[in-house]
Amino acid sequence: MNVNIQFKKGVLELCVLVLIGRRDRYGYELAQAVSRHIEVAEGALYPLLRRLVSEGYCTTYLQESTEGPPRKYYRLTDAGSNYTRILTREWNEFVHHVASLLKEGNPDE
Repeated sequence: MNVNIQFKKGVLELCVLVLIGRRDRYGYELAQAVSRHIEVAEGALYPLLRRLVSEGYCTTYLQESTEGPPRKYYRLTDAGSNYTRILTREWNEFVHHVASLLKEGNPDE
């Protein structure tokens, strides 16, 4: 199994929460926004979005579109905002510790 895929799976939830926290988004728009930074299959997002809704971190609503059928938008709940802050703090600590470990292994860097 490609380790890079596991990295992406691990951080995808945080990326999606951060993007929805900036403004409400629909699924395809989220896929495009995430893909500008990391390569991810659009189909990988929908199970994650369903889980975030079922866990109470997001809500959904439909909005009419001039380009076809109504779109389902995702919005963070207060619990989702709190969860995003916790995940962000944990991610930053994790990255800091991994970077420290890597630097110890390569003192010339």
